[in-house]
Amino acid sequence: MKFLSALVLSLTLSAMLLSTNAFAGNTDPLFVNLTTNDTWRSYMALTFSRHQLDKGHPVTIFLNDHGVFLASKKDSRRYFREQKLIHDIVAKGGVVLSCGMCMHKFVIKDSQIIPGVKVSRHGEAGKALFADHTKTLTW
Repeated sequence: MKFLSALVLSLTLSAMLLSTNAFAGNTDPLFVNLTTNDTWRSYMALTFSRHQLDKGHPVTIFLNDHGVFLASKKDSRRYFREQKLIHDIVAKGGVVLSCGMCMHKFVIKDSQIIPGVKVSRHGEAGKALFADHTKTLTW
């Protein structure tokens, strides 16, 4: 009987912790590592990020590798939908960083980046990535 009581108490406490910590308005920061310029995958990542921002999570999106093309003015026609989402995220207080080294590799100049996106050099991404309680996702 003691075992059964302890088990019920343990399950009740676990359920309470899950409901209050994991699902009840938690505002941990989100760091999204976006490495692709595939329109469907990047659209999913940006839409998910915008929804998390709407729920109160500080959001930083790091465009790197082929992801830097999403912020290039040269590709505005191809990435119109994705660039609109980037604009919305920045307007709502999210941060979008573009990898400076990746931009150099793909010959994208700072002046060719859409407004609101910051070129990340020497640690800006790391500050967001290693902030306390940050959760990360990669696309």
